[in-house]
Parts: sequence; C-alpha cells; structure tokens
Amino acid sequence: MDVFILCLAAVALLFTSYSIIPTIAIRVSGKEITKRIKGQKGIALTFDDGPHPEFTIMLLDLLKRYRVKAAFFVVGHKAEKYPEIIRRMHQEGHVIGIHHYQHVSNWSITPFQLKKQMNRTQKVIRRLTGKRTCFYRPPWGHFNLFTNQIAKDYEIVIWSHIFGDWKAERSEHTLLRDLRQVPDDGSIILLHDCGETIGADENAPKYMIENLEVFLRESVKEGRQFITLETSNMDRRGHYEH
Repeated sequence: MDVFILCLAAVALLFTSYSIIPTIAIRVSGKEITKRIKGQKGIALTFDDGPHPEFTIMLLDLLKRYRVKAAFFVVGHKAEKYPEIIRRMHQEGHVIGIHHYQHVSNWSITPFQLKKQMNRTQKVIRRLTGKRTCFYRPPWGHFNLFTNQIAKDYEIVIWSHIFGDWKAERSEHTLLRDLRQVPDDGSIILLHDCGETIGADENAPKYMIENLEVFLRESVKEGRQFITLETSNMDRRGHYEH
C-alpha cells in the first residue's frame, strides 16, 4: 500500500510539474504570450473551436454585415471537413490561427504530439489559403513544460476577456452585459463558434451570435472600433503586450 501511495504521489507530482505549474506560471507572468494588443485603441474579436457548418457561416455573415474583421483559431480536422469555410474566412480578411488538429489539451499530450498537432493544422491552413499562419492558441489555454519552446515561431495568443459563452445559459443571459463592459484599449475577447467540445453546449453559439449582433450594432452607433491580431507593415512583437 505504501509503495502504491508513493507511486501515485510521484505520478501526481510529475503531472503537476508538466502541466498545471507551467500553465499558471506562463499565464500569470504573461511571458511570451499575448493577452492584449498594446498601443491600439479598439477590441479584437477571436473565436475558437470551429469551423462549424452552421454557426461559423452565420458568424461570418454577421461580421461581413458590420464590416468587422476577426480571428478564428480553428481545429485542423474540422478545417479539412469544411474547407470552403476556411477559404471564405481568408477571402474576407479574417485572421486564421492554430487551435490543434484535434481539440486536445497540452496537459494530455507529449511534446512530440504537440508538434504534430500544430504542424498538421498549419499544413491544412496553408493548403486552403496559400498562407502560413503565425498565430497559435492552445485549447483551454493549457500549456505544458514545452509549449512555449515548440511554439517559439508563433505568436501565442490567449485573451484579456473570457465569458464562459460555451454554456448556453451564460451565452444567452449574461454575455451581452459582459461584452458591453469590455474596454476598447486593445482587449482580446474570446468567444466560441462551435459547441461540440467537451463541457460545451451545442446550441451555445446560437445565443453568442444573437448577443454579438446586438453588441456590434451598438458599437457601430457608439463609434467603437474593432481591430485584428495582424497589423500590416508593423513588427508584431513590437506591438503586442507579452
């Protein structure tokens, strides 16, 4: 029994050192990650977990109507399944970033598997758009001991504001209030255009889009600006807060 407990404790220590401690350290320190766009007035909209054949199209239609550019951190196997949506994102001027080939946490994969997840998604994006992406967001914002090193050639983007919009109740009842409170000082908003991941509600993106439409309509009237992660003719690393 004592040996079993010692082995269990050793496994728990190794897991914590590999996953939880690096995640806390990186996100608290902000080292080598982007949480807010420094020196820019406006709000950056970012969306995770798609593309989705219904909700992502609805979202693209909405963004086009209000002439807003956003960033989509896509899941590679879904991008392969819906290539026309990825092409549309690119054609309409949106940023496309990596969100792994499958929606798996960095806590549960090896460094080799992480590199493979990123490389496969990069190849899909490049094949569909003709452009290499330089943006990466780890699923759930989870890091492991090697994430920053493996993703050293990418801008690792997390967020300044997250609302739990993957749950339908929050997306329907509190999201609009939360969006209205976001300052336009380079804030990066995280939303989700697909509800098929673990812990999410499948219909949550429907309410997200409905409330985002109200927010965009109000923002146009108030003169609120929306910015993207990409800034042409500027050095990204000189204009992002790490």
